[in-house]
Parts: sequence; structure tokens; C-alpha cells
Amino acid sequence: MLAIPFADCAFADCAFKAQTNTNTNANANTTRVAATPMPTPTPESKYSEEQAREERARAKGNKETIGQSLDDAWIHSKIVAKLIGDTRTPERKINVDVVNGDVTLRGNVDTAEAKAEAERVAKDTAGVKKVVNQLKVVASTTKPSNANKSSKSKTTYE
Repeated sequence: MLAIPFADCAFADCAFKAQTNTNTNANANTTRVAATPMPTPTPESKYSEEQAREERARAKGNKETIGQSLDDAWIHSKIVAKLIGDTRTPERKINVDVVNGDVTLRGNVDTAEAKAEAERVAKDTAGVKKVVNQLKVVASTTKPSNANKSSKSKTTYE
């Protein structure tokens, strides 16, 4: 049941005043929330020129190439971090070169899935214009399992 806050008014007039009061409060709450927006981080606040120099030095140590722009270093950093965090890609077997937003992936991987996943990771990275996937799928160098070896029993011939 609707409570009427104004005892000395006509029914329609009171309902109008009660609704107006409710709308005013609702609008006041909306305005208050909208008045304090959350700051949006910018690429400049995330990545500094010093971080870019450090990333270029790491890349050089891994025989990788990064262009001179801050964006290229930032893209390289993001791709390498994603590859490290992805269990389907052997990051340290994959060289990542970034020049003018173009990414080249080089190295050897164990499976076609790892090759495709590394390319997907690079393509899905903000700022990447083009990906050239030069990764090669090579047989794993791990020891074969003993499942196919013959038993150790000897056959004797008489």
C-alpha cells in the first residue's frame, strides 16, 4: 500500500509529490556515482622509456630485435609475457622480433599446436599490425618411451 506523506492534499496531488520526491532521490544518487569516474590507465603510464631500454637489452641477449619505438618494446614485452604464461608455448624456444608493430616469430617448437598458439598470441596482442610466423616444427629430442621395445628375454637357437 502507498503511504501518503502529505495528509492535507488531494489523492492525485499527493501521489505526484511522492513520485517526484522518489525521482529526485534516484537522480541524486545517479549523479553522485557519475561524478566520480574511475581513471583509465594509459599506455604511457604502464610503460616507460627505461623499461623499454631494459626490454631491448633482454631481447638483444636472446638474439631478438626490437624497433626503437616505445610501442615496439611494449609489444615485445607483452608477447613474451603471454608466451611464458601459456603452457602450450615453449617461450624460450621462440624468438620474438618487433619492428614498427610487425612481429616475426622465429625458432623451433615441438608441435604444430605450439606454432599456431604462438601466432595466435602474437596476433591477439594490442598494437600488432602483422605477424610473420617462421617457427619450425621439429621432432622432440626427448627419449622415446619403452612401450615399443622388445622384452629382455633372450631367444636361444640350438
